[in-house]
Amino acid sequence: MGPAQEGPTAGEELLELPPPGAQEPCLEPHLPEEPASPSSACCGSCGRGSFPWRRRTPGIKEIGACPGLGLFYTVLSAFFFSVASLFLKKIENVHSVEISAIRCIFQMAFVLPGLIYYKTGFLGPRNKRIFLFFRGLLGSSAMILVYYAFQVMPLADATVITFSSPVFTSLFAWIFLKEKYSLWDLLFTLFTITGVVLIARPPFLFGGKVLGIEGTYTDHLKGTIAAITSAIAAASTFVILRKVGKSVHYFLSIWYYAVIGLIVCVITLFVMDAWTLPNCGIDRWLLILIGLLGLGGQIFLTKALQIENAGPVAIMKTMDVVFAFILQILFLDHLPTWWTVGGALCVVASSSGTVIRKWYQKSKKSTVNEI
Repeated sequence: MGPAQEGPTAGEELLELPPPGAQEPCLEPHLPEEPASPSSACCGSCGRGSFPWRRRTPGIKEIGACPGLGLFYTVLSAFFFSVASLFLKKIENVHSVEISAIRCIFQMAFVLPGLIYYKTGFLGPRNKRIFLFFRGLLGSSAMILVYYAFQVMPLADATVITFSSPVFTSLFAWIFLKEKYSLWDLLFTLFTITGVVLIARPPFLFGGKVLGIEGTYTDHLKGTIAAITSAIAAASTFVILRKVGKSVHYFLSIWYYAVIGLIVCVITLFVMDAWTLPNCGIDRWLLILIGLLGLGGQIFLTKALQIENAGPVAIMKTMDVVFAFILQILFLDHLPTWWTVGGALCVVASSSGTVIRKWYQKSKKSTVNEI
């Protein structure tokens, strides 16, 4: 249910792959004419094997993945997230914080066996714990906020706004990680702001009567602010993940996200006195399905990133918005306005452009290094 990003949309996890040249165990026998060097991390005869980032060696036949399989996984992930968002809007009298708590429980149940299997521990390296804490706090906050946005504003509007996350990621990476921020990045940022304004349609620009919203304009404005804040929080988690790098197993990162998210949700629910079980049996099933669909969407997105480049995945991730529009029309009987369509085009174009440009720059740099 998240937008096109360098990573997953709000409420989703970004599982980073090791960079080219990362050390890995050799699973292939050495060729007689190319003995392994003691200083090398892996022999030259290694094909891809179980490591999708390994270089292909000339002269060795490689069994590649089915063409387009990664993009199919991306579409399937987008569909799962979109259906989960639809079910979220169908649930009545259950606060978004409580739904987030249930999602965290599903995440913990999924990650716990992985932590035990990989023997990562539950706290992580001592010098990385503060980063993991804020990664969990910001990531869970992004999930809670986007769930609230889905409840109070049109499904397509909230989905589009959360797609602005990659643009904020580039901005924060420039500020905190000293990464390059070009005129293209500035242009994409301005396009994103324009798209959000077209969706929010503030009265001082569009007049006192705003069409195509759900409920009151106050709720619409609150949902817009929540969606933007969610995108900013998600972008912050991506910057933290880059800072942490590959020194922490991604299962541990998800574990912090789920545990801290559950703690935050429980405290918030007790303070608000909003912890209630849904009265309707159908709502309870929908809550379970939201957790399962969110988990399934994350799994397929991870598999897509393992066998496909980030650029094509970013383009295909725009199917989140397409599915959101379709589901909103078919099941919520809510036709999007032309303002929303225009805003969607601005945000999707800028977010996809940001990710594709970063991917192209990395690919070009990698090619130069190989030459």
